[in-house]
Amino acid sequence: MKVRSLYVYPVKSLAGIQVGSFEMDDFGPKGDRRWMIIDEDRRFVTQRKLPELARITTSLSRTSVSIHIPGEGDFLLQSTERESRVLVWRDWVKAYEAQLAASEALSRFCSQNLRLVYMPDSTFRRVDAGRVSEYRRVGFADGFPFLITNQASLEELNDRLEVAADMRRFRPNIVVDGEDPWQEDSWRRLKIGETSFDIVKPCFRCILTTVDPDTGVKHPGQQPLRTLSGYRRTEEGVVFGQNAIHESCGVVHVGDAVTVIESE
Repeated sequence: MKVRSLYVYPVKSLAGIQVGSFEMDDFGPKGDRRWMIIDEDRRFVTQRKLPELARITTSLSRTSVSIHIPGEGDFLLQSTERESRVLVWRDWVKAYEAQLAASEALSRFCSQNLRLVYMPDSTFRRVDAGRVSEYRRVGFADGFPFLITNQASLEELNDRLEVAADMRRFRPNIVVDGEDPWQEDSWRRLKIGETSFDIVKPCFRCILTTVDPDTGVKHPGQQPLRTLSGYRRTEEGVVFGQNAIHESCGVVHVGDAVTVIESE
């Protein structure tokens, strides 16, 4: 197997960036989901509630993150010293608010009051202790630093759909190629390039997979989630992809070899 493609998401639930490689730090892919959108109650907001967020594109450099909001323009995201406690799923964590211009433009685009916030290095949000005994951290990602998917599984799903689904609907960090469909269900440890990854849990999919990543419009037939539900449902949810943590920091490249170290 090998790495087919890589993605980084500088702002949770905005459009991701396909890259040729990414560095890793304690949070996961460097720069991944360190920014997030919150509402007036300081709760996280995603495409589940506002699918139009898919139309806001992002760019990432070594030192900065910028976003492009249709009809509003480009904004460099810069944090202020305004501290806020914000909620992502069940976790209340410390964050810093962005300068007002970007948040005001985002609010106009979505027709409601929203704010952008940044997770500093001093914030430690722990991954699910019920799944990972080590004291590991994650940014504003749903629960774990990495989502790894299998291209063959997407192709098998697309064989069942009238309109093919783009892998971007599933928002992976690492897409692998060269394995049979759904073989990722049995993975427990992988080596990708020079880095080992522990597979923590299957990724249970939600309504966000029905959002077209180009138009920000939900599919009227709730595809591809409806088809997945017919044959990939478990007691915990509908499965596509695997959540993972990394054992060390380094760099992952497109084309890197992927080896299954341990499986069921």
